[in-house]
Amino acid sequence: MRKIQQGESIGMPHSRPMPSIENDCHELRIQDKDKIWRIIYLIDVDAIVILDIFPKKTNQTPQKVLKNSKKRIKDYREA
Repeated sequence: MRKIQQGESIGMPHSRPMPSIENDCHELRIQDKDKIWRIIYLIDVDAIVILDIFPKKTNQTPQKVLKNSKKRIKDYREA
């Protein structure tokens, strides 16, 4: 996350765009000892907004994560 905050662009296989949520959303991929984690984040002008963190268990991002991330972006922009 520090590299992203400093403006570094991180691509595959560590991070991928998530345009299904929004153009500036990405999914960071973290391999843990016994799990694969995903961090959904938004790159804003002056902030990196963490939208969701979840263990990856299937090939597709769960619909609940997509829905929650979109809602959190809306809430963030309205605040």
